[in-house]
Amino acid sequence: MLPLHFAPLQGYTEAPYRRIHQEVCGGIEAYYTPFIRLEHGSIRRKDLREALPEQNVGIHVIPQLIAADASEFNVLSQQLISIGHKEININMCCPFPLQTRYGRGSGILALPDKVKEILDAATRLHETQGIQFSVKMRLGQHAPNEWQALLPLLNEAPLTHIILHPRTGDEQYRGELHMDEFEAFYEACAHPLIYNGMLTTLDEIHAIETHYPRLSGLMIGRGLLARPTLAAEYASGQAITDEACRQKVLEMHRQLFAHYQQAIEGGESQLVSKMHTFWEYLEPLFGHKSIKKILKANSLRNYREAVANTTSI
Repeated sequence: MLPLHFAPLQGYTEAPYRRIHQEVCGGIEAYYTPFIRLEHGSIRRKDLREALPEQNVGIHVIPQLIAADASEFNVLSQQLISIGHKEININMCCPFPLQTRYGRGSGILALPDKVKEILDAATRLHETQGIQFSVKMRLGQHAPNEWQALLPLLNEAPLTHIILHPRTGDEQYRGELHMDEFEAFYEACAHPLIYNGMLTTLDEIHAIETHYPRLSGLMIGRGLLARPTLAAEYASGQAITDEACRQKVLEMHRQLFAHYQQAIEGGESQLVSKMHTFWEYLEPLFGHKSIKKILKANSLRNYREAVANTTSI
């Protein structure tokens, strides 16, 4: 049984969601924060607040940063270290042009000198302060064999693990996975390797686990948003019914709604808008009609009614 890691997704896997998921569903070895970045030379307060240990009580949370060079990396790392983190994940995976055009996320994979610069900075922090670093990456930005120029640098760095998604940045989340290139990386990687990509069912998890027996773990993102009990089902070796899963989801919703009802100060419309994101991946479990009604609800009264009607599925 491999450890399962919950992938970070901006706007979805925030601290309240992580805490409530662990309490209601569980089965996760580590949760990763959505990437923390510099904005006008400093970290956004919201991002730093989300990474505070007191916001992540009861879970193993690993903050993730995204940087274009060692200068950005050092500012971000020191901020995270200052609030108590000893373990940091480096994002070399985000495929969105808003980041990649500046050499961040998967955009840095086409720039081996910048990758080396950041890994050297991570090595210095590891040696001087004992900070543990890991990397989340793709096979490349433009071509699925770009990793070949990077792996010697990665193998030399003191990383705890590497998380690999077998697509390029240019492909974003489209197209077939390059499993031949993943396998070549898997065979040559000196660090514990975690597979990430297109895991939505127990059968898919077991297939990867069987085919790559030396993996150190699996990372799942959208598959867990669509079926939050997936990790617990894998960990227990026992699938549950869709109805049992729906009841877990509704309990997560109850707790998350109560949290944001207290935390959001912008009124009912902002609360409803925030809660819409909770449902965006849940159509396979609740059906198109129910999810459409929830997402179209633009008042708190209509939203409550639409959610209440899901119990009649």
